[in-house]
Amino acid sequence: MDRQQALKTLSAPGMPLEMGNSEVYGKTRRIYKNAPKSLRELFSQNLSNETFLVFEEERYSFNETWALASAIGSGLVKDYGIQKGDRVAICMRNFPEWIIAFQAITSVGAIAVALNSLCQTEELIYGVTNCGCKLLIADQERSNLVADVSLSCHILLVRGDAKSPHSGWAELVERHRDAEMPAVTIEPLDDVLILYTSGSTGRPKGVVSSNLAVISALLSWEMSLQIWMMLIDEPLKSPAQQPAGLAAVPLFHTTGCHAVFLSAFRSQTKLVLIRKWDPVAAASLIEKEQISSFIAPSTMTGDLVFYAKQNGHDLSSLRSVGGGGAARAPEQVKSIDNAFSNAIPNTGWGMTETNAIGTAIAGELYLDKPSSSGFPAAVLDIRIADKDGCSLQPGERGEVQIQGTSMFRGYWNNQTATDESHTSDWFKTGDIGYLDNEGYLFIVDRIKDMVIRGGENIGCGEVEAALLEHPSVREACVFAVPDERLGEEVGATICCISPISEDELRSFLKGHLSAFKIPRYLDFTGTLLPRTGSGKIFKLEIRKTAIERFIGIHK
Repeated sequence: MDRQQALKTLSAPGMPLEMGNSEVYGKTRRIYKNAPKSLRELFSQNLSNETFLVFEEERYSFNETWALASAIGSGLVKDYGIQKGDRVAICMRNFPEWIIAFQAITSVGAIAVALNSLCQTEELIYGVTNCGCKLLIADQERSNLVADVSLSCHILLVRGDAKSPHSGWAELVERHRDAEMPAVTIEPLDDVLILYTSGSTGRPKGVVSSNLAVISALLSWEMSLQIWMMLIDEPLKSPAQQPAGLAAVPLFHTTGCHAVFLSAFRSQTKLVLIRKWDPVAAASLIEKEQISSFIAPSTMTGDLVFYAKQNGHDLSSLRSVGGGGAARAPEQVKSIDNAFSNAIPNTGWGMTETNAIGTAIAGELYLDKPSSSGFPAAVLDIRIADKDGCSLQPGERGEVQIQGTSMFRGYWNNQTATDESHTSDWFKTGDIGYLDNEGYLFIVDRIKDMVIRGGENIGCGEVEAALLEHPSVREACVFAVPDERLGEEVGATICCISPISEDELRSFLKGHLSAFKIPRYLDFTGTLLPRTGSGKIFKLEIRKTAIERFIGIHK
């Protein structure tokens, strides 16, 4: 059986993943006919006494989590006046409250805004202001960032200091304990989520998605798994024990939010939360909690592979080691297969705008094509286009463009950026790639001015704008520098009006950028940066020269 035959069988009338056509934003798209109509339905249809969340010594079942979410949902409506379509932002580490807050917000018809928990004050203010949220749900660390700032929204404090002036999470739960989730009508195309993505020009953009888009992504992973099982001629069996996932990726990413958190409901997967990535702690938890699935960027899976070779922890419970956020080196694909006796390596390519799906590949196919990002998801179409927007043939390189049901609605309050990101019905990903004769996607380069550091997208324009805030900086050019562990690091060549040290500049940037965005490599010059014939800064030449210097210094 080939892939198309498997898809046809699994999506046929009467099957759980039956597919049909429906109108989505004025276009005919493929949908899963039996899918939950909203995230609220997804949550409420999958309640049980099975363990759902584990964090340090805390454990919550699916039922207990929903009861807490219902209390918070009642508080959102009654205490804060949250109505359908209002934005409520979440900014905290991977605590159970992140997941409970998300369930509550989306179940009362509001829009969950997942803000980057690695942000600094300026970035947090921007996110809150840009989305226009009525309420920010934050932990103490994030609350401290805006302690001296007058925000236009309330703050609900999670795991906070008892002396804090902000309302506390525990008190809200207590006031509404045993409350039912407030009734509301939610439609598949209602907006449900805003995630921020780093753009190549300045400020991050809010990516707005509907219930339908998010759920289509979740069911597409189920479809991909079942297709793969048919291709290897193995029946999909119920696991002997409850599946368990390690939630080490930040939940404000689509990988953490969708592939780890939201995918857990239909599979009844136990999620073990890690506040901050630590490969030693991760290996210990994998053994203790019998983790069967670990999905993370190549940096984190690489750390785990490295550590697995040097310690005595038993990681044989792992059945799946998945990727996302950045491509793996072919050597790492093979090392995963070698390091974990029972784990199947897999990966995929997707974006915030696609709700994390795009392509997927696993097992022997992945080992045979370790440079591939996989085969397109069932609800998406992918093409390779030239600069004139014409489709190219297999093997020909061009921009990867995509359309389908899991696509975002648009950028929040930014119609110009939404229009510029599309050509006709196709979303322009900014990635350069090709499809082989079998339809597998290979990403080879990117158009976008972006650094991908350990799975984190860093817009060069945003870092350049922060550098130019310093009075000694006249011009700045930011670019990616190859890095063995993280894939890429941030480098910058800077024209200075007056002398400035690296330490002084980095100290200045701490107030403007998250720590991971601050350039590791700095190259100073007293002359204007090289220009192209059209007068633009000659980034390619600057990057080439600077990298040669950086590599020479750090050999």
